[in-house]
Amino acid sequence: MSAPGYPGYPNHPPYPQPGGPGAPPYPVPAGGYGDPGQPPVPGFNMGYNQGPPPVVYQPGPAPGQGPEYGGQPMGIAPAPVSVPVGVPPGLEYLTQIDQILIHQKVELLEAFIGFETNNQYEIKNSLGQKIYKAKEKNDCCTRNCCGSLRSFDMKIKDNMDREVIRLIRPFRCVSCCCPCCLQELEVQAPPGTTVGFVKQDWHPFLPKFSIQGADGQTVLRLEGPCFACNCCGDVNFELKGKDGEQSIGRISKQWSGLLKEVFTDTDNFGIQFPMDLDVKLKAVLMGACFLIDFMFFEKVGEANQRSSVFS
Repeated sequence: MSAPGYPGYPNHPPYPQPGGPGAPPYPVPAGGYGDPGQPPVPGFNMGYNQGPPPVVYQPGPAPGQGPEYGGQPMGIAPAPVSVPVGVPPGLEYLTQIDQILIHQKVELLEAFIGFETNNQYEIKNSLGQKIYKAKEKNDCCTRNCCGSLRSFDMKIKDNMDREVIRLIRPFRCVSCCCPCCLQELEVQAPPGTTVGFVKQDWHPFLPKFSIQGADGQTVLRLEGPCFACNCCGDVNFELKGKDGEQSIGRISKQWSGLLKEVFTDTDNFGIQFPMDLDVKLKAVLMGACFLIDFMFFEKVGEANQRSSVFS
């Protein structure tokens, strides 16, 4: 018995043409992906190279990740592949924003009995999302004996609890009669690598500061009002260029409400700067904001607390 044959095999007729004898063959596909003689349609990438991924450095929880998928609970989304050159680790997100909000956390012990504790802050973007946290590192004696003039180390950490910035403030006076011992603050990012300084400039009436790079050269200037107190309004420290002429941003002490302003030293600040400003200078401006808080608004809160406790 012979094996079964296929159409076209000897002694077997071929497959019939569609439409009967004399009909045209199968239609030829239109030019496109399957036609090597035609170019690909617009938008089709022959090399499958979609380019670098978008730079997204927003710290935040990675949705859907858990221990069973190899991630940590409430873990942080993985860092992007492309990292801007010269940006200290952990500060990549600052390259995309032109505004920062700083909120000082209320300490209950400090609010009720006036006992000075280490200041703690939350640093947020313009949408209110927390991007960093800052905490003062100091001892009890220094906090309560030196008050707002105290020296301190402040650690700024990201949402993965990695220290990305360290602020170092030595003990200095604030008297306008002592121009040789004015306030200053060193900014390190990462810790151990100095990226800039904030130094007070002597002036008999106005609070002025120089924003300096790692080499000690003045890059920007800050100038505040004659009376740095916010009576039902904001207090603005204008950020200007090296020549001190044109305003390019500001540090604002925002009015927090009557109860908070009178009974606590909890403060809210906003920092505005150009989007294309060097990310290291953005970190230095954050340090300038903390220095301004201690110099002009921490002592106001201390005085209000003492008066409320002993009255």
